[in-house]
Amino acid sequence: MSDFILNLRQWHVALDDGGHTYWQEKTLPHTVPANKLAILICDMWDNHWSRGAVEREALLIPPMNRVLAAARAQGAQIIHAPSETMDFYANHPARQRMLAMPPITPPYGIEHADPPLPVDASDQGSDTGETTTYKAWSCQHPDVVIDETLDLISDKGSEIYSYLEANRIEQVLIMGVHTNMCILNRSFAIKQMVKWGVNIALVRDLTDTMYNPAMPPYVSHDEGTRLVVEYIEKFWCPSLLSADLL
Repeated sequence: MSDFILNLRQWHVALDDGGHTYWQEKTLPHTVPANKLAILICDMWDNHWSRGAVEREALLIPPMNRVLAAARAQGAQIIHAPSETMDFYANHPARQRMLAMPPITPPYGIEHADPPLPVDASDQGSDTGETTTYKAWSCQHPDVVIDETLDLISDKGSEIYSYLEANRIEQVLIMGVHTNMCILNRSFAIKQMVKWGVNIALVRDLTDTMYNPAMPPYVSHDEGTRLVVEYIEKFWCPSLLSADLL
């Protein structure tokens, strides 16, 4: 069993030599025993109503599988969280493993400021023209590898919290889609984990944002994702690169 050295990046308000306020980027190494690390895979579905979202998700899968295989081999726990698809996994060993966990009631939750996002996704965020949303997914993308003997499946924050507490997990990492939506707002995702006092960090090169460059702030899709990652680093939790897990 080995340790992971995670280079966690976050932004803080600071004062320069002239007493002016500015945002200062800091990256600090954080050592975590491999068996005390859990990785959450958020909403990497088999399909989506946005063609652009489907295309970008496909690019994430090969590097994601490499990272998950390496982390799993060292003893990290992998939790697959494809929301709204638990019926599909009702009899799956990884789902049954999670359901067997005794429930632990989460804390009430601390108050936390929630500033507005830096990108406007009020048009639903698709850059390929779709504006009508619907449930296009039925399960996790079949190319994302699930180890039936080791992994877990859940889309419920309280279930995942129970697992983390029972196994004394020290650090949670989250990857998947979409950074400005599910990654922040699911019951198992960044905002809720921060409010429960769970150490969570975003794997910033294994995520994507629902953002249309025709909407404010009128930047490229990649720049929109970068802005949301920076927002998370400023107001919610640190991020790291997947190379730290390899």
